[in-house]
Amino acid sequence: MFAKTAKFAVVALLLVFFALFLFLPVFTVVEQGCRLSLFREVFRNALYVQGLFNSLCIAVVTTTLVLLISLPLALFYDRYDFPGKGLCGISVMLPMILPPFVGALGFQQILGHYGILNTLLVRLGASRIDFLAGDNVFWAVCAIEALHLYPIMYLNLVTSLGNIDPALTEAAKNLGAGKGTILRKIILPLLKPGLLAGGSLVLIWSFTELGTPLMFGLTRTTAVQVFNGINEIGTNPLPYTLVVVMLISSLLLYVLSRFFLRTNGNASSVKGSAGTSAVKAKGLAAVAAPGAFLIVTLLAVSPHIALLLTAFSRSWYRTLLPKHFTFMHFENALSHKIVIPSIINSLKYSSLAMVFALIVGTLIAVIVVRWKFRGSSILDLLAMTPLAVPGIVVAFGFLGMSVKYVWANQLFNPVDNPLLLLAAAYAVRRLPYVVRSVSSGLEQTPEELENAARNLGSGPFRAFTKVTLPLITANLLVGALFAFSFSMLEVSDSLILAQKAEFYPITKALLELALILGSGPVTACAFGVWTMAFMSAALGAGAILLGKRIGSIFRL
Repeated sequence: MFAKTAKFAVVALLLVFFALFLFLPVFTVVEQGCRLSLFREVFRNALYVQGLFNSLCIAVVTTTLVLLISLPLALFYDRYDFPGKGLCGISVMLPMILPPFVGALGFQQILGHYGILNTLLVRLGASRIDFLAGDNVFWAVCAIEALHLYPIMYLNLVTSLGNIDPALTEAAKNLGAGKGTILRKIILPLLKPGLLAGGSLVLIWSFTELGTPLMFGLTRTTAVQVFNGINEIGTNPLPYTLVVVMLISSLLLYVLSRFFLRTNGNASSVKGSAGTSAVKAKGLAAVAAPGAFLIVTLLAVSPHIALLLTAFSRSWYRTLLPKHFTFMHFENALSHKIVIPSIINSLKYSSLAMVFALIVGTLIAVIVVRWKFRGSSILDLLAMTPLAVPGIVVAFGFLGMSVKYVWANQLFNPVDNPLLLLAAAYAVRRLPYVVRSVSSGLEQTPEELENAARNLGSGPFRAFTKVTLPLITANLLVGALFAFSFSMLEVSDSLILAQKAEFYPITKALLELALILGSGPVTACAFGVWTMAFMSAALGAGAILLGKRIGSIFRL
């Protein structure tokens, strides 16, 4: 009886957690901004309409580019065995070691007026092109976001392809179907779940991306307009309405993607006994498969390489590569008054967020996989909701709570001490990674082991902590690692909720450095190298511990 009561108490506490840290922020935004007069004002303002249109265009173009990049790579990986295949699978994760808005610093060195591409054009006798001026900025933003986000789509597609029964394609071949027909009639329809999972996440992520347009000076996007309206949050309700418009648009994008990618549920795509359908690559395929991975990886990491070279260069002007190298920029970065405090702040915020996410995520995974209450799937859905709800919406909601409610201002004061505010915001955003990681471990751990321990006299709690918990240690480590590392480089929450320089986390400090005229961007590049090394270690450890199952981390 006590055990049942305790379980209901845990569920109740989790519901309170979601009510306080997810629904109340969203409700605050909706309550303040959902007024007909404000909607009229937004859609009558040409700047806001253009911002919404630009954001939608960025989302559609970025998602299309992501699909064009990731689908061929996933097909090559699933269909062929080729030299370096294991290395190619790891290289796909490289773009995620740096937030796209930090990678924009490297992109500016490549595409700038006196950057690498223009220097090459001049040497070839052509005229310079303003890649980062006018309408070209739009394409630059889409390109860097696509090169950052394509791993999410790729991981989902590889997982979906791995679940397709090879007998289906073999039967089609025996009936005379060509490769194009098989791809169009069998593989693509069965890929719809993967396309939906990856495409929805990429679509919403790129639609609500704040850092990259801000770094490139593309101010006429809804996310940047919301960011610019923070200072008026106490007196002007219009920024709330912009956030509501963004939330509604994100939900509509998700619904539309589900509509166009819906499946009839009749065709089974689960692999049978035939096993893997991969064949040894021969001829053109042996060159095309690794070549495609190599080209995409080089394009994706080009901003990272440019960032690294910029950080070490003494001067890099009108040349393809730096002429002289120095450690001076790293010294300047470490000596800057906001750098060291921002690292310490991020460590505090991210550590506390990791603890929150690990506790809440583990409890949810246990309830869904082990306890299996009626309606426990609702908790799993709630845990995944932060992937579908834009981060800027939750961040702005927390800020609105601190303005509207006295108790919230005392607990989540963004001006005097945003520790709990940022930790809670980070934890909610990273909760899905913990839930998916721990759930994966529990599903692969036989429940009979716990039952055997209980038959020998152990209580439920002791059986879980002594038997199951040690067996899912790797999954717990991956969940904690992802929650901590991605929190360290969180963009939307950091830019919106950190109000004073003394409380800036790393990403806010990077933005401030990049906006300083003169040596600021170069110092930001040096600081960005540290973040790149940190994320490389985190993602590398996660890939080693989870292997191919790492794709489940990035799924709605």
